[in-house]
Amino acid sequence: MKIIITGRKMDVTDALHETINKKVGKLSKFFDEDTIANVTLSVQKDRYTIEVTIHHKGIIFRAEETQNDMYAAIDLVIDVLERQIRKNKTRLSKKLKESAFVPKVAGGVEENEVEEESEFKIVKTKHHFIKPMSHEEAILQMNLLGHQFFVFSDADTFAPAIVYKRKDGNYGLIEISNS
Repeated sequence: MKIIITGRKMDVTDALHETINKKVGKLSKFFDEDTIANVTLSVQKDRYTIEVTIHHKGIIFRAEETQNDMYAAIDLVIDVLERQIRKNKTRLSKKLKESAFVPKVAGGVEENEVEEESEFKIVKTKHHFIKPMSHEEAILQMNLLGHQFFVFSDADTFAPAIVYKRKDGNYGLIEISNS
């Protein structure tokens, strides 16, 4: 696995580079050599954030953690990614490495297993009429409904689109096209 480390508003020290390569490198047992892991580190005041995004055969694995200590954030983000992979191992087994889920035996005790999701359960279904509107109007409608995202038709292109509220309090836009 190739690991690309980027620092936003901070210098990435050699010790951080080494720790990230070691910890994220542990995930290479799940992926091929040509898989790329993008690691972004940032700091705001005394809060350190690490974001890891791994693109592999059309699947995106992503985790983000914020802590007062960068090394604690690194440990947590790796735990989250491993949990995501193990939780969905049956669905992912054909896309990941063949040997990804062979249990490791250390001193006669198998590695702790995470309970796998057996099925995705839909607990509510809603029908929604997609109305043409501007991005601003869609954000307003989303906020009025108290939702985290809102599906609408772009007033200019009539293509489906989604606005969503980001963790940082800003908004994102997903434009959907057929090509």
